[in-house]
Amino acid sequence: MSQFTRRLTVAQALVRFLSAQYTERDGVRHRLIAGTWGIFGHGNVAGLGQALLEAGEETMPFHQGRNEQAMVHAAVGYARQLNRLSAQAVTTSIGPGATNLVTGAALATVNRLPVLLLPGDYFATRTADPLLQQLEHPVSADVSVNDTLRPVSRYFDRITRPEMLVPSALQAMRVLADPAETGAVTLALPQDVQAEAYDWPEAFFADRVWTVRRPVPEPGELAEAVHAVRAAERPLIVAGGGIHHSEAEGALKALVDATGIPVASTQAGKGSLRHDHPADLGGIGHTGTAVCDDIARTADLVIGVGTRYTDFTTASSTLFARPDVRFLNVNITPFDAHKMAARTVVADARAALAALTEALAGHRVAAAYEAEYRTGKERWEHVVDAAYRADDDSAVPTQTQILGLLDSVVGDEDVVVNAAGSLPGDLHKLWRARSPRQYHLEYGYSCMGYEIPGGIGVQLAAPGTPVWSLVGDGTYLMMPTEIVTAVQEGLPVNLVLIQNHGYASIGGLSEQTGGERFATHYRYRAPDGTFTGDPLPVDLAANAASLGMDVLRAGTVGELRAALATARASDRPTCVYVETDLHNPASPGAEAWWDVPVAEVASREAAVEARKTYERHAADIRRHL
Repeated sequence: MSQFTRRLTVAQALVRFLSAQYTERDGVRHRLIAGTWGIFGHGNVAGLGQALLEAGEETMPFHQGRNEQAMVHAAVGYARQLNRLSAQAVTTSIGPGATNLVTGAALATVNRLPVLLLPGDYFATRTADPLLQQLEHPVSADVSVNDTLRPVSRYFDRITRPEMLVPSALQAMRVLADPAETGAVTLALPQDVQAEAYDWPEAFFADRVWTVRRPVPEPGELAEAVHAVRAAERPLIVAGGGIHHSEAEGALKALVDATGIPVASTQAGKGSLRHDHPADLGGIGHTGTAVCDDIARTADLVIGVGTRYTDFTTASSTLFARPDVRFLNVNITPFDAHKMAARTVVADARAALAALTEALAGHRVAAAYEAEYRTGKERWEHVVDAAYRADDDSAVPTQTQILGLLDSVVGDEDVVVNAAGSLPGDLHKLWRARSPRQYHLEYGYSCMGYEIPGGIGVQLAAPGTPVWSLVGDGTYLMMPTEIVTAVQEGLPVNLVLIQNHGYASIGGLSEQTGGERFATHYRYRAPDGTFTGDPLPVDLAANAASLGMDVLRAGTVGELRAALATARASDRPTCVYVETDLHNPASPGAEAWWDVPVAEVASREAAVEARKTYERHAADIRRHL
């Protein structure tokens, strides 16, 4: 080896390269790839497995997973907790290990969160063809199962020669660190190439810093935005996840304090203002609060900051009902900024909000408007109080009482993790977020099974932070595997496992859309062949205990209150298991519609009636142009 090169395998070189990559924003530096998750098989054990072993924990920390999808979820939770400034890699073997990455990759890309995927691949030399787990495509010999990752990745390459790694690895880092492009990045690594040696230029392993930019508003766009805000009588800010990614919460508060403009939050944006700020109206859209959705219906200017405007946010294009409503979008990504035919400010959220605050000096909404939304907020707080109230310690708790009891236990620093089922709706409407990181909802992909590994990722990113993964029985059964990882790593993730014997959220939706809760209960088959018999005798608490968790069973409000306090004080992974009162859900109903098409023709009365309701709501859908 000359003084200008170093002879390493491709896998060894990649690990060394990754260990020297950094992001920097506002003068603070972070490791870009702070660790690697892996499950080893014949497609990566002798390549990346050997390289990680040789590099050691100081060079590249390693985490052993149990399911490839869950490893990606954990990496995503890690990246979100650290505002996308630091990420993790995930390595798998070929075949099912690689295809198990697809769901996690989609989740990462949908949510604009960085994760590096390193699946093994077939032999580049084709000396073994076909090899174990190889997909043979009859007309495209260069296709492998890893090609399923192309549509869910922001960048994809297959490294079939060692020298290809240099430009591809640099492109991969560029995308991961770019707030406007980030998501899942895939480098598919043929197993023979992983083990192949090459003379690498030393410069490839030098420390490299990727600046995470804060682009400021273009003066013309800023001027138009200021004019639009000054002209509006009923402006409303819709705070999305971009507020958190940009660490723009302080800038948002400064703008709101100066102007009195109220703030609605998407699932990703909740916590952008503290819940007790007088301008915080809570969640918006199908799972929003009454005050928020009422204000949205009459808003004449909707100011979207870091939001993608999903159908839950817009109530399937029925929420923003005022005929002359206009949109102003602040987003670092032009693709999102131009949605809703909006005026745009393509810029970093914090930089843009600070510029708007300065340019709007002296401007404030009318006192009557402030009084209106503050009164509506007070009314909604009474709704939350009623849903949370749990005075009878001997009663079986409702789901909303579970949230109320948890609210009474957590501190500002705690993080509550959820993703799917009926809980996201209750949390969006009811949870009183006390800090920017407390509310951690993965609702871009709403992936059942995210909660436990996502909580592990949060704990790895913020050691010592109390983390609560909230799951229903349906979600738990999807992916409890990483409980073992939490136990192995000594991560005191708290699991609140709510047993309601089926898919409660989809059961309710099924009933509303004429499906009559078909196949949504976890029950034995009845004599007529339907799933309407007795509940299945599944003991999920025993399952969690068998995987190494401490388990606290709570059958009443009083027992649950005590169990939650015990769990928060514990330094062990702890599961609080509770069955809910199915006859008294006590959850506030939806304040806005969601478009789930109903059968246009049906013989069953439930579907016929549901279609009539659907057509009434669908008539309100509009295009914003």
